[in-house]
Amino acid sequence: MSSLRQRTTIFDPSLPPLDPQSQPAAPPPRQNPINLLPTGTLLAFQLLTPIFTNNGYCDTATRPMTLILLLLLSMSCFLASFTDSIKGSDGQVFYGLATFNGIWLFDYINAEASGLPDLSKFRLGFIDFVHAVLSVLVFVAVGLRDKNVVTCFYPLRGRQVQEVLDIVPMGIGVVCGLLFVMFPTTGHGIGYPVTRDR
Repeated sequence: MSSLRQRTTIFDPSLPPLDPQSQPAAPPPRQNPINLLPTGTLLAFQLLTPIFTNNGYCDTATRPMTLILLLLLSMSCFLASFTDSIKGSDGQVFYGLATFNGIWLFDYINAEASGLPDLSKFRLGFIDFVHAVLSVLVFVAVGLRDKNVVTCFYPLRGRQVQEVLDIVPMGIGVVCGLLFVMFPTTGHGIGYPVTRDR
């Protein structure tokens, strides 16, 4: 009994204090799956779908408009995966689009004057395309869980269709979340925090 009490002791003054340097560090912000999602696109989705779907009561005019909206937002998820940001030596942050030749900056005047690193280092890679596809899949999962979208496209759904609509989005979310963690990216898209090393 006394050994059990010794193991459950919360504070033992005879032990040396813990060194904060020895504690495991929190994962970098880009390894958190929620930071990998295009939140601006999801915000637009949450704002616009009730309007475009007429709160789930689509007709022949609103159904195609809703489909176009979903396609445009899916493209936004895909393209947001290719944005990146870098920090100059003066601390100014520049945003751009990653290409096969390097990053193409949107908002720079003179890259040399800002002390930017070599822009050709920020090239598109295979992992960028993986993240783009995963972002679209996560957006599809969110769309399949939205009652307005589901009611718009499946107004009279049977039990089996409802089961599929309940299970598939959850499966997509879990698999994509695991893949985001297994294959992290080093990019810092528009609106994401820039770490000290970039």
